[in-house]
Amino acid sequence: MTAVREPLRPPISARIVGVDEAGRGPLAGPVVAAAVLLPRASTPVGVTDSKRLSARARQRLAGEIRTASTAFAIGIGSVADILAFNILGATMLAMQRAVAGLNVALDHVLVDGNRAPDFRVAGRSVPAAPIVKGDATIACIGAASILAKVHRDALMDELDQAYPEYGFARHKGYATAEHRAALHRHGATPHHRAEFAPVREVLASPERMS
Repeated sequence: MTAVREPLRPPISARIVGVDEAGRGPLAGPVVAAAVLLPRASTPVGVTDSKRLSARARQRLAGEIRTASTAFAIGIGSVADILAFNILGATMLAMQRAVAGLNVALDHVLVDGNRAPDFRVAGRSVPAAPIVKGDATIACIGAASILAKVHRDALMDELDQAYPEYGFARHKGYATAEHRAALHRHGATPHHRAEFAPVREVLASPERMS
């Protein structure tokens, strides 16, 4: 795992991939990363940090990003990965899987945040740099944030169909009052992150152990 303090400044002609994740904080569901190779001239208007956009705007822009991008891919860090490697490790793994899924030659990877994993494509190490608040300032990272968020939200909507009593379609697994109340009322599902404190407390409660 590497942490680069100064962002790389690749030439304009470089093939630069943006990477971002969605879902590090929730109590349930996977962490999802997206990687996007997006020509600068093709960036859809309005691309920015997905958290600044409405659900409708994210959906619209996600479609435009998929059309405009040279390549894009999704990487998943499962609940099992989170348990095995902790949330940071699973996030880095999801990012690596997303970049590996592009199947194109790359020059640089720019990652939202303050650290980036090691990326290898076709057996070759690819230079990477973390950019704090990159999802709001660099188009390819903002595009990745939108695709990651839209994909994860869709997964949580599917989970809501299987477990309607938890309200996953509304809170997407985050620790809202509604979710925490459902967790105490119904217990944890296999999709809850057992090592996260609110879930761990429910799993360790006497009524759940009897």
